[in-house]
Amino acid sequence: MVVGQPAIELQRVWLGWRDRVAVRDASGAFEQGSLTAVVGPNGAGKSTLIKGIAGRLNPLRGQIHLEAGVARRLACLPQSAELDLSFPISTFDLVALGAWHRMGAWRGVDGPGLDAVEEALRVVGLAGFSRRPVDTLSGGQLQRALFARLMLRDARVILLDEPFSAVDRATTEDLLDLLHAWHAEGRTVIAVLHDLDIVRAYFPQALLLAGQVVEWGATEQVLNPANLHLARHLCAGGLQ
Repeated sequence: MVVGQPAIELQRVWLGWRDRVAVRDASGAFEQGSLTAVVGPNGAGKSTLIKGIAGRLNPLRGQIHLEAGVARRLACLPQSAELDLSFPISTFDLVALGAWHRMGAWRGVDGPGLDAVEEALRVVGLAGFSRRPVDTLSGGQLQRALFARLMLRDARVILLDEPFSAVDRATTEDLLDLLHAWHAEGRTVIAVLHDLDIVRAYFPQALLLAGQVVEWGATEQVLNPANLHLARHLCAGGLQ
């Protein structure tokens, strides 16, 4: 990792669909090893930006440039509403899915793989939950399991869309500790969040969106009253 070098660079990026632009003319860079919160009012384009970085949505204009090797080592956790957990699966198998990029879809989990899954479950506080069906997990337990799955990906860039939505405070604090551990390992972490108190306490960098970049940089600089007022005004004015 080269500190100060961009892991992801936005070059005048427009994102959206044919009849709706959600993000317009966004430029800037997420540095390698940075820990950044993406914030803004409802409809600001936060989730759309994550989809664009993850490659799930192509830019209408501009470019999203990933540094060499980033695309192969990027993991994304979408909002819980986008996850299809209707298929009967155990908590162990859900976590083990994180290693598919290494094992392949048709290979079983080997001895070291078994140990890795159990260790990931232990780290997120789910030791002993391996055989539990995922549809019996609480919201907080499910989010812990999904973070364990991310651990198996061993990604250098981690994208999270509202990772603490509808989970209890204890789970949020434990998962924030895990985010900081990833950050300390030099991973690039980008998280869409709505709780500005959490952003101020845990995230050194912030990107404030309102259909466009309002400000991007140190959190204390970005989340000032004038910027927050402007972001609300831009979204209320239909510019998202």
